[in-house]
Formats: sequence, C-alpha cells, structure tokens
Amino acid sequence: MKLKTTLLAMVLFVAMASCSKDEDSSSNVSELEYTIDLNLAQETDWTMANEILNLINEHRATIGLAAIVKDQEYASAYAVDHSLYMMDEGKISHANFNERKNALKSRGAKTVGENVAYGYDNAQSVVTAWLNSPSHKNIIEGNYTHSGFGVLPYDNGTYYFTQLFYKQ
Repeated sequence: MKLKTTLLAMVLFVAMASCSKDEDSSSNVSELEYTIDLNLAQETDWTMANEILNLINEHRATIGLAAIVKDQEYASAYAVDHSLYMMDEGKISHANFNERKNALKSRGAKTVGENVAYGYDNAQSVVTAWLNSPSHKNIIEGNYTHSGFGVLPYDNGTYYFTQLFYKQ
C-alpha cells in the first residue's frame, strides 16, 4: 500500500508541474509577431507572484546567483495568456512555448525558460515542488535575469502558474 501511495504521489507531482527551456541563444528569431495585450499582465495575482519571486531569489542567493528581476510587461502578459490557455484546456502544458520564446527573443532576450504548474494554493508549495524537481530547479537556477508571471486562481482555490524566465 505504501508503494502504491508513493507512486500515486509521484504521478501527481509530475502531472502538476512542468518546465521547458531554450538554451540555444544563436537561433534566429522569426519575424512572426506575437501580439499581446499588455493589460493581461495585471491579471496575475501579484501578491503570490511576488512571494514566488522572493522565494526563488532567496534560493538563488544561497548558491551565489544574482536575483531575478520582475517583468510586469511582456513576459507577464505572455505568461498570463498561457495560464488562461491552460485553464481553458484544463491541463498544464508548454503548448506554443516557441511563440512565447520567440516573442521574448524579438524583444532582446538571449535565452528563455518556462516553469508551469497547477494545483497549488500558495507560493511556498509551488516553489518547493519546482525545487524538488531537477528540471524545474535547473530553470530556477539558470542563467536568467528577468521573470514574468501568470499566476491565476482557479475555481477550486488552487492556481495555474506560468513563470517565464529570460536573460536580457
């Protein structure tokens, strides 16, 4: 029974958090414009987003990395747009990540990474989950300078999360 419970917990963890990254800074950015309403950035739960950023920056400081700067414009608008998409789909994913990545690169980003999650109700729980996952932790500890947030509450009191990281 304990093994079954452990396996179920592992499956739930994998299903509730995901990440994606682009380390190839030499790739060409297409001229495709990803038009976005910058007002979307204001839809994020900035109280929770700020808590997430503080926790991530505290972790980065413990390993000698520079703090991430909050982007409340394009990166957050793209992140909110993606969280809304995940809510509509009813699942977490990195669908259309290349569009978000290329849009940020067209605005000067060198590299772009993304963590997504669903099902957490506070900043500490989602950051802990990401830090306990090697691929998410690699994004958090990556060579990034800025981050945008799409932190949106869902009907049942939990949240959808999209956090875009990029190096300016």
